[in-house]
Amino acid sequence: MRSVFVLNTGSSSVKYRVVDVETAEVAATGVIDRIGEPGSEARDHRSAIAQILNRFAGLRIDAVGHRIVHGGERFVTATVIDDEVERGIEALAPLAPLHNPPGLLGIRAARAALPELAQVAVFDTAFHAALPEAARRYAIDTELADRHGIRRYGFHGTSYRIVSERAAAFLDRPLGELRMIVLHLGNGASAAAIAGGRSIDTSMGMTPLEGLVMGTRSGDIDPAVLLYLQRNAGLDTDQLDVLLNRHSGILGLSGHIDMRGLTDAIDAGEESARRALDIYLHRLRHYIGAYAAVLGGLDALVFTAGVGENSREVRSGAVEGLEFLGLRIDETANAERSGVARRISASDAPVAILVVPTDEELQIARETAAVLAAR
Repeated sequence: MRSVFVLNTGSSSVKYRVVDVETAEVAATGVIDRIGEPGSEARDHRSAIAQILNRFAGLRIDAVGHRIVHGGERFVTATVIDDEVERGIEALAPLAPLHNPPGLLGIRAARAALPELAQVAVFDTAFHAALPEAARRYAIDTELADRHGIRRYGFHGTSYRIVSERAAAFLDRPLGELRMIVLHLGNGASAAAIAGGRSIDTSMGMTPLEGLVMGTRSGDIDPAVLLYLQRNAGLDTDQLDVLLNRHSGILGLSGHIDMRGLTDAIDAGEESARRALDIYLHRLRHYIGAYAAVLGGLDALVFTAGVGENSREVRSGAVEGLEFLGLRIDETANAERSGVARRISASDAPVAILVVPTDEELQIARETAAVLAAR
Protein backbone atom coordinates (compact mmCIF):
# COMPACT_ATOMS: atom_id res chain seq x y z
CA MET A 1 0.00 0.00 0.00
CA ARG A 2 1.29 3.42 -0.94
CA SER A 3 -1.36 6.01 -1.79
CA VAL A 4 -3.75 7.20 0.92
CA PHE A 5 -6.63 9.63 0.50
CA VAL A 6 -6.67 11.70 3.71
CA LEU A 7 -9.85 13.50 4.76
CA ASN A 8 -10.12 16.15 7.47
CA THR A 9 -13.83 16.96 7.61
CA GLY A 10 -15.24 19.99 9.38
CA SER A 11 -18.81 21.14 9.84
CA SER A 12 -18.72 23.20 6.64
CA SER A 13 -15.48 22.15 4.97
CA VAL A 14 -13.52 19.17 3.73
CA LYS A 15 -9.73 19.33 3.55
CA TYR A 16 -8.10 16.57 1.57
CA ARG A 17 -4.78 15.20 0.41
CA VAL A 18 -3.64 12.20 -1.62
CA VAL A 19 -0.20 11.27 -0.33
CA ASP A 20 2.37 8.56 -1.05
CA VAL A 21 3.27 7.13 2.36
CA GLU A 22 6.67 5.89 1.15
CA THR A 23 7.92 9.10 -0.44
CA ALA A 24 5.62 11.69 1.26
CA GLU A 25 4.91 13.08 -2.22
CA VAL A 26 1.53 14.82 -2.55
CA ALA A 27 -0.48 13.91 -5.65
CA ALA A 28 -3.46 16.15 -4.83
CA THR A 29 -4.49 18.53 -2.09
CA GLY A 30 -7.10 21.16 -1.44
CA VAL A 31 -10.25 22.16 0.40
CA ILE A 32 -13.94 22.62 -0.30
CA ASP A 33 -15.49 25.04 2.16
CA ARG A 34 -18.80 26.74 2.88
CA ILE A 35 -20.57 23.42 2.29
CA GLY A 36 -24.34 23.84 2.14
CA GLU A 37 -24.16 27.63 2.05
CA PRO A 38 -25.50 29.76 -0.82
CA GLY A 39 -22.99 29.90 -3.66
CA SER A 40 -20.99 26.90 -2.44
CA GLU A 41 -19.92 24.30 -4.96
CA ALA A 42 -21.20 21.52 -2.65
CA ARG A 43 -24.68 21.15 -1.19
CA ASP A 44 -23.60 18.56 1.39
CA HIS A 45 -20.59 16.47 2.44
CA ARG A 46 -21.42 13.63 0.06
CA SER A 47 -21.44 15.95 -2.96
CA ALA A 48 -18.24 17.61 -1.71
CA ILE A 49 -16.41 14.29 -1.61
CA ALA A 50 -17.81 13.36 -5.04
CA GLN A 51 -16.38 16.59 -6.43
CA ILE A 52 -13.03 15.96 -4.76
CA LEU A 53 -12.85 12.51 -6.33
CA ASN A 54 -13.61 14.03 -9.73
CA ARG A 55 -10.66 16.40 -9.28
CA PHE A 56 -8.19 13.54 -9.17
CA ALA A 57 -9.95 10.90 -11.24
CA GLY A 58 -7.37 8.40 -12.45
CA LEU A 59 -5.06 8.80 -9.46
CA ARG A 60 -4.18 5.65 -7.56
CA ILE A 61 -5.88 5.43 -4.15
CA ASP A 62 -5.26 2.42 -1.93
CA ALA A 63 -7.10 3.46 1.24
CA VAL A 64 -8.83 6.36 2.97
CA GLY A 65 -7.67 7.87 6.27
CA HIS A 66 -9.97 10.07 8.36
CA ARG A 67 -9.01 12.49 11.11
CA ILE A 68 -11.37 11.99 14.05
CA VAL A 69 -10.88 14.25 17.04
CA HIS A 70 -12.26 12.20 19.94
CA GLY A 71 -11.77 8.46 20.42
CA GLY A 72 -12.74 8.35 24.09
CA GLU A 73 -11.47 5.36 26.05
CA ARG A 74 -12.50 2.91 23.34
CA PHE A 75 -10.36 3.98 20.38
CA VAL A 76 -6.74 4.21 21.49
CA THR A 77 -5.11 3.37 18.14
CA ALA A 78 -5.91 3.95 14.48
CA THR A 79 -8.91 1.73 13.70
CA VAL A 80 -10.34 0.17 10.54
CA ILE A 81 -13.86 1.55 10.07
CA ASP A 82 -16.94 -0.65 9.94
CA ASP A 83 -20.55 -0.04 10.96
CA GLU A 84 -19.79 -0.70 14.62
CA VAL A 85 -16.89 1.76 14.62
CA GLU A 86 -19.17 4.34 13.02
CA ARG A 87 -21.64 3.89 15.86
CA GLY A 88 -18.83 4.19 18.39
CA ILE A 89 -17.65 7.49 16.93
CA GLU A 90 -21.23 8.77 16.91
CA ALA A 91 -21.66 7.81 20.56
CA LEU A 92 -18.65 9.99 21.44
CA ALA A 93 -20.15 13.10 19.84
CA PRO A 94 -21.15 14.64 23.21
CA LEU A 95 -17.45 14.78 24.14
CA ALA A 96 -16.53 16.66 20.93
CA PRO A 97 -19.77 18.13 19.52
CA LEU A 98 -17.95 20.51 17.18
CA HIS A 99 -15.68 17.83 15.73
CA ASN A 100 -16.92 14.23 15.79
CA PRO A 101 -20.24 14.79 13.93
CA PRO A 102 -18.54 16.39 10.89
CA GLY A 103 -15.89 13.65 10.93
CA LEU A 104 -18.66 11.10 10.86
CA LEU A 105 -20.26 12.85 7.88
CA GLY A 106 -16.95 12.51 6.05
CA ILE A 107 -16.71 8.83 6.89
CA ARG A 108 -20.20 8.08 5.65
CA ALA A 109 -19.76 10.06 2.45
CA ALA A 110 -16.40 8.43 1.69
CA ARG A 111 -17.65 4.91 2.45
CA ALA A 112 -20.57 5.50 0.08
CA ALA A 113 -18.34 6.87 -2.68
CA LEU A 114 -15.50 4.37 -2.27
CA PRO A 115 -17.06 1.18 -0.89
CA GLU A 116 -14.27 -1.00 -2.26
CA LEU A 117 -11.53 0.73 -0.25
CA ALA A 118 -10.54 0.16 3.37
CA GLN A 119 -11.14 3.23 5.52
CA VAL A 120 -9.33 4.02 8.76
CA ALA A 121 -10.09 6.46 11.59
CA VAL A 122 -7.05 8.14 13.16
CA PHE A 123 -7.88 9.71 16.52
CA ASP A 124 -6.38 12.90 17.95
CA THR A 125 -6.78 11.47 21.45
CA ALA A 126 -4.88 8.21 20.79
CA PHE A 127 -1.40 9.65 21.43
CA HIS A 128 -2.46 10.55 24.98
CA ALA A 129 -4.32 7.30 25.73
CA ALA A 130 -1.66 6.07 28.16
CA LEU A 131 -1.38 9.26 30.22
CA PRO A 132 -0.32 8.47 33.80
CA GLU A 133 -3.30 8.23 36.12
CA ALA A 134 -2.18 11.26 38.11
CA ALA A 135 -2.34 13.34 34.92
CA ARG A 136 -5.52 11.93 33.43
CA ARG A 137 -7.83 11.91 36.49
CA TYR A 138 -9.78 14.90 37.69
CA ALA A 139 -10.28 15.34 41.43
CA ILE A 140 -13.99 14.60 41.47
CA ASP A 141 -15.96 11.59 42.71
CA THR A 142 -14.26 8.54 41.18
CA GLU A 143 -17.40 6.44 40.65
CA LEU A 144 -19.18 9.31 38.92
CA ALA A 145 -16.16 10.05 36.73
CA ASP A 146 -15.73 6.42 35.69
CA ARG A 147 -19.43 6.00 34.92
CA HIS A 148 -19.45 8.98 32.57
CA GLY A 149 -15.95 8.70 31.09
CA ILE A 150 -14.77 11.95 32.68
CA ARG A 151 -10.98 12.16 32.41
CA ARG A 152 -8.28 14.03 30.56
CA TYR A 153 -8.11 12.74 26.99
CA GLY A 154 -5.90 15.32 25.28
CA PHE A 155 -5.92 16.30 21.61
CA HIS A 156 -3.62 17.24 18.70
CA GLY A 157 -2.06 13.79 19.18
CA THR A 158 -1.44 13.20 15.48
CA SER A 159 0.57 16.41 15.36
CA TYR A 160 2.48 15.61 18.57
CA ARG A 161 3.50 12.21 17.24
CA ILE A 162 5.04 13.43 14.00
CA VAL A 163 6.52 16.62 15.47
CA SER A 164 8.24 14.83 18.37
CA GLU A 165 9.73 12.31 15.93
CA ARG A 166 10.91 15.10 13.62
CA ALA A 167 12.41 17.01 16.56
CA ALA A 168 14.40 13.96 17.65
CA ALA A 169 15.63 13.42 14.08
CA PHE A 170 16.67 17.08 13.82
CA LEU A 171 18.61 16.83 17.08
CA ASP A 172 20.09 13.50 15.94
CA ARG A 173 19.13 11.90 19.25
CA PRO A 174 16.97 8.88 20.06
CA LEU A 175 13.39 9.89 20.76
CA GLY A 176 13.39 7.50 23.71
CA GLU A 177 15.90 9.59 25.65
CA LEU A 178 14.40 13.04 25.11
CA ARG A 179 12.30 15.19 27.43
CA MET A 180 10.47 17.81 25.41
CA ILE A 181 7.60 20.24 25.61
CA VAL A 182 5.73 20.66 22.33
CA LEU A 183 3.49 23.68 21.84
CA HIS A 184 0.90 23.15 19.10
CA LEU A 185 -0.26 26.72 18.58
CA GLY A 186 -2.98 27.45 16.06
CA ASN A 187 -6.53 28.73 16.39
CA GLY A 188 -6.87 25.74 18.68
CA ALA A 189 -3.82 25.44 20.91
CA SER A 190 -2.38 22.95 23.36
CA ALA A 191 0.82 21.92 25.10
CA ALA A 192 2.22 18.45 25.75
CA ALA A 193 4.97 17.12 28.00
CA ILE A 194 6.59 14.23 26.11
CA ALA A 195 9.14 11.88 27.66
CA GLY A 196 10.68 9.11 25.61
CA GLY A 197 8.12 9.67 22.85
CA ARG A 198 5.18 9.23 25.25
CA SER A 199 2.72 11.86 26.41
CA ILE A 200 2.88 12.25 30.17
CA ASP A 201 0.76 15.41 30.44
CA THR A 202 -1.19 17.68 28.12
CA SER A 203 -3.17 20.87 28.51
CA MET A 204 -6.45 19.98 26.77
CA GLY A 205 -8.71 17.82 28.87
CA MET A 206 -11.93 15.87 28.44
CA THR A 207 -12.71 18.27 25.59
CA PRO A 208 -10.54 20.64 23.51
CA LEU A 209 -11.65 23.58 25.69
CA GLU A 210 -9.22 23.27 28.62
CA GLY A 211 -5.70 24.68 28.74
CA LEU A 212 -4.13 27.47 26.73
CA VAL A 213 -5.81 30.66 25.52
CA MET A 214 -6.99 29.99 21.96
CA GLY A 215 -8.53 31.91 19.08
CA THR A 216 -12.12 31.69 20.35
CA ARG A 217 -11.81 29.29 23.33
CA SER A 218 -11.17 30.37 26.90
CA GLY A 219 -8.84 27.60 28.01
CA ASP A 220 -8.48 27.24 31.79
CA ILE A 221 -11.18 28.94 33.85
CA ASP A 222 -12.47 28.55 37.40
CA PRO A 223 -15.52 26.25 37.02
CA ALA A 224 -17.34 28.34 39.62
CA VAL A 225 -17.44 31.15 37.03
CA LEU A 226 -19.94 29.07 35.05
CA LEU A 227 -22.12 28.51 38.12
CA TYR A 228 -21.98 32.22 38.86
CA LEU A 229 -23.03 33.13 35.30
CA GLN A 230 -25.89 30.64 35.45
CA ARG A 231 -27.20 32.07 38.72
CA ASN A 232 -26.50 35.75 38.22
CA ALA A 233 -26.41 36.39 34.46
CA GLY A 234 -29.15 33.91 33.53
CA LEU A 235 -27.02 32.02 31.02
CA ASP A 236 -28.13 28.46 30.29
CA THR A 237 -25.83 25.58 29.37
CA ASP A 238 -26.06 26.20 25.60
CA GLN A 239 -25.22 29.89 26.06
CA LEU A 240 -22.25 29.00 28.27
CA ASP A 241 -21.07 26.51 25.65
CA VAL A 242 -21.16 29.22 22.97
CA LEU A 243 -19.46 31.73 25.27
CA LEU A 244 -16.54 29.45 26.17
CA ASN A 245 -16.01 27.89 22.73
CA ARG A 246 -16.87 30.66 20.28
CA HIS A 247 -16.75 34.05 22.03
CA SER A 248 -13.76 33.75 24.36
CA GLY A 249 -9.99 33.49 23.94
CA ILE A 250 -8.28 36.11 21.81
CA LEU A 251 -11.61 37.05 20.22
CA GLY A 252 -13.28 37.66 23.57
CA LEU A 253 -10.35 39.63 24.91
CA SER A 254 -9.66 41.81 21.88
CA GLY A 255 -12.23 41.38 19.12
CA HIS A 256 -9.58 39.81 16.89
CA ILE A 257 -9.71 36.14 16.00
CA ASP A 258 -6.18 35.32 14.87
CA MET A 259 -2.62 36.16 15.84
CA ARG A 260 -1.87 38.13 12.69
CA GLY A 261 -4.82 40.44 13.32
CA LEU A 262 -3.84 40.73 16.95
CA THR A 263 -0.24 41.76 16.25
CA ASP A 264 -1.41 44.26 13.61
CA ALA A 265 -3.75 45.75 16.20
CA ILE A 266 -0.91 45.96 18.73
CA ASP A 267 1.19 47.82 16.16
CA ALA A 268 -1.75 50.19 15.71
CA GLY A 269 -1.76 50.90 19.45
CA GLU A 270 -4.84 48.95 20.56
CA GLU A 271 -4.53 48.40 24.32
CA SER A 272 -7.02 45.50 24.34
CA ALA A 273 -4.88 43.68 21.79
CA ARG A 274 -1.73 44.14 23.89
CA ARG A 275 -3.58 42.89 26.96
CA ALA A 276 -4.84 39.83 25.06
CA LEU A 277 -1.31 38.92 23.95
CA ASP A 278 0.00 39.37 27.49
CA ILE A 279 -2.65 36.95 28.80
CA TYR A 280 -1.92 34.49 25.97
CA LEU A 281 1.82 34.54 26.72
CA HIS A 282 1.33 34.33 30.49
CA ARG A 283 -0.63 31.10 30.03
CA LEU A 284 2.08 29.71 27.73
CA ARG A 285 4.84 30.43 30.27
CA HIS A 286 2.69 28.89 32.99
CA TYR A 287 2.50 25.60 31.12
CA ILE A 288 6.15 25.61 30.05
CA GLY A 289 7.24 25.97 33.68
CA ALA A 290 4.77 23.37 34.91
CA TYR A 291 5.75 20.80 32.30
CA ALA A 292 9.46 21.34 32.85
CA ALA A 293 8.75 20.33 36.45
CA VAL A 294 6.62 17.34 35.41
CA LEU A 295 9.40 16.15 33.10
CA GLY A 296 12.09 16.65 35.73
CA GLY A 297 14.18 18.64 33.28
CA LEU A 298 14.08 19.64 29.67
CA ASP A 299 16.02 18.83 26.50
CA ALA A 300 13.90 20.69 23.95
CA LEU A 301 11.05 23.16 23.62
CA VAL A 302 9.30 22.79 20.26
CA PHE A 303 6.92 25.22 18.52
CA THR A 304 4.59 23.96 15.79
CA ALA A 305 1.33 24.68 13.89
CA GLY A 306 0.26 27.98 12.35
CA VAL A 307 1.09 30.39 15.17
CA GLY A 308 3.97 28.34 16.54
CA GLU A 309 5.66 28.12 13.15
CA ASN A 310 5.03 31.69 12.01
CA SER A 311 4.86 34.11 14.95
CA ARG A 312 8.28 35.21 16.15
CA GLU A 313 6.56 37.49 18.70
CA VAL A 314 4.81 34.53 20.34
CA ARG A 315 7.97 32.39 20.39
CA SER A 316 10.03 35.18 21.89
CA GLY A 317 7.38 36.13 24.43
CA ALA A 318 6.78 32.52 25.47
CA VAL A 319 10.33 32.08 26.77
CA GLU A 320 10.85 35.59 28.14
CA GLY A 321 11.98 35.31 31.76
CA LEU A 322 12.55 31.56 31.55
CA GLU A 323 16.33 31.72 31.23
CA PHE A 324 16.56 29.89 34.56
CA LEU A 325 15.15 26.84 32.76
CA GLY A 326 17.92 27.02 30.15
CA LEU A 327 15.67 28.68 27.57
CA ARG A 328 17.48 31.43 25.69
CA ILE A 329 16.40 32.47 22.23
CA ASP A 330 18.53 33.73 19.33
CA GLU A 331 16.42 36.60 18.01
CA THR A 332 18.15 36.59 14.63
CA ALA A 333 17.34 32.94 14.10
CA ASN A 334 13.87 33.51 15.52
CA ALA A 335 13.13 36.19 12.94
CA GLU A 336 13.95 33.92 10.00
CA ARG A 337 11.12 32.25 8.11
CA SER A 338 11.50 28.73 6.80
CA GLY A 339 9.32 25.76 6.03
CA VAL A 340 11.77 23.28 7.54
CA ALA A 341 12.78 22.34 11.06
CA ARG A 342 15.28 24.76 12.58
CA ARG A 343 16.91 25.73 15.88
CA ILE A 344 16.20 29.19 17.26
CA SER A 345 17.90 28.88 20.66
CA ALA A 346 21.14 30.66 21.49
CA SER A 347 24.22 28.62 20.56
CA ASP A 348 25.28 28.20 24.21
CA ALA A 349 21.77 27.50 25.59
CA PRO A 350 21.50 24.15 27.40
CA VAL A 351 17.96 23.55 26.10
CA ALA A 352 17.23 23.45 22.38
CA ILE A 353 14.38 25.64 21.15
CA LEU A 354 13.08 24.38 17.82
CA VAL A 355 10.51 25.30 15.21
CA VAL A 356 9.25 22.08 13.59
CA PRO A 357 6.51 22.10 10.93
CA THR A 358 3.70 19.70 11.61
CA ASP A 359 2.09 17.49 8.97
CA GLU A 360 -1.00 15.82 10.36
CA GLU A 361 -2.14 14.59 6.95
CA LEU A 362 1.11 12.70 6.35
CA GLN A 363 0.90 11.16 9.82
CA ILE A 364 -2.71 10.11 9.21
CA ALA A 365 -1.65 8.50 5.94
CA ARG A 366 1.19 6.64 7.64
CA GLU A 367 -1.00 5.37 10.48
CA THR A 368 -3.65 4.31 7.97
CA ALA A 369 -1.11 2.30 6.00
CA ALA A 370 0.38 0.79 9.17
CA VAL A 371 -2.90 -0.45 10.60
CA LEU A 372 -3.92 -1.98 7.29
CA ALA A 373 -0.53 -3.64 6.87
CA ALA A 374 -0.79 -5.12 10.36
CA ARG A 375 -4.26 -6.42 9.57
